[in-house]
Amino acid sequence: MPNTVDIATFIARHADGAAVIDVREPYEYVAGHVPGATPAPMSQIAHHIETIPKDEDVFVICQSGNRSLSMAGLLSRFGVRAHSVNGGTSAWIRAGRPVVTGPTAS
Repeated sequence: MPNTVDIATFIARHADGAAVIDVREPYEYVAGHVPGATPAPMSQIAHHIETIPKDEDVFVICQSGNRSLSMAGLLSRFGVRAHSVNGGTSAWIRAGRPVVTGPTAS
């Protein structure tokens, strides 16, 4: 079972520069994502596994936390120290945190 983190923990780790993988579909990512999140859609996650760091904690995020929990479990089986963000991007926005729109990880 992958680790899960609450939004407060994620906010703190994000501020420290933690790696963030957004597993939502491209249209969701473009509409608004956590700054610095790398897009790796759930439907294409197998194509991204080799590029995801294995030597640091990686925070997996989706819209609400369901897809990220599933994908964090998968990534864990490939040696990634994956943590699912409870509440996902919705919780990030509810906490008053900024989102970036557009297709790039900025």
